[in-house]
Amino acid sequence: MIPALRTEGLAKAFTLHLQGGTRIPVLGGVDLAVQRGECVALWGPSGAGKSTLMRCLYGNYGAGTGRILLRHRGEELDLATADPRAVIEARRETLGYVSQFLRVIPRVATRDIVAEPMIARGVPREEALARATALLRRLNLPDRLHGLPPATFSGGEQQRVNLARGFAPGYPVLLLDEPTASLDAANRAIVVALINEAKAQGTAIVGIFHDAEVREAVADRLFDVLPQQDAA
Repeated sequence: MIPALRTEGLAKAFTLHLQGGTRIPVLGGVDLAVQRGECVALWGPSGAGKSTLMRCLYGNYGAGTGRILLRHRGEELDLATADPRAVIEARRETLGYVSQFLRVIPRVATRDIVAEPMIARGVPREEALARATALLRRLNLPDRLHGLPPATFSGGEQQRVNLARGFAPGYPVLLLDEPTASLDAANRAIVVALINEAKAQGTAIVGIFHDAEVREAVADRLFDVLPQQDAA
C-alpha cells in the first residue's frame, strides 16, 4: 500500500550567514512513512528537530536533500521539488497543518477564519459557516466570540480556533504540532476525540504531543527524531 505521506533520506541543515557561514545539521536521513488512518507521534528530546521535520513536511522549510512524497490526486507529489503553485494546491486539497499558534488574520471574524479553507475546497459558503459554528461549539468556544476577530482571544481560545480551522476541512493528511498545549483537560479530551474520529475516516496524522496522556490516546506508534550528534 502506498503511504499517504512518506520521506526518503530527508536531510535539513541551517546555515548561519552572520556567524561565518556556520552550518548546523538538524535532520539527516529521515525515512518516515504514514498510512491512511494512522497517527504517528514524533518522539525525541527538545531540540532534536521534531518541529523542523513538521515544517519540512508542510513545505515551510525546504529540504536539503531527500524526498517528501505526498499522496495527492492519486499520485505522489514530491514537496521537496514541487512548484510553489503545486504546494499551495496540495495544502488546499490534501495537507492540513495545525501549529501551536494561530496566525491571526486582522478584522476577520472567527467563524469566517474556520470556514475559509472549506470554501476554498468548494464547500458552499452557508454549509461551511454551519460546519464552522458546530465545530467551534464542540470545542467550547462561546457563540458570542464567533463573530469577533480572534486577535484579543486568550491563548487557549486561539488554539481552539486553530484546531477548528485544521479539522473542519477533513484533509487526507494532517500535521499537528502540540495541538493541546494551551488547553484544559476537558478540551484536551475533545481534541483526542477529534483525532481518533479523523483516523477512523482515513486521515493520516503526524503529530508532536508532549502531553503523555494525549500521545498514548491517539498515537499508533512513535517515530524517533534524534539530535544529529546522537544519530547513528
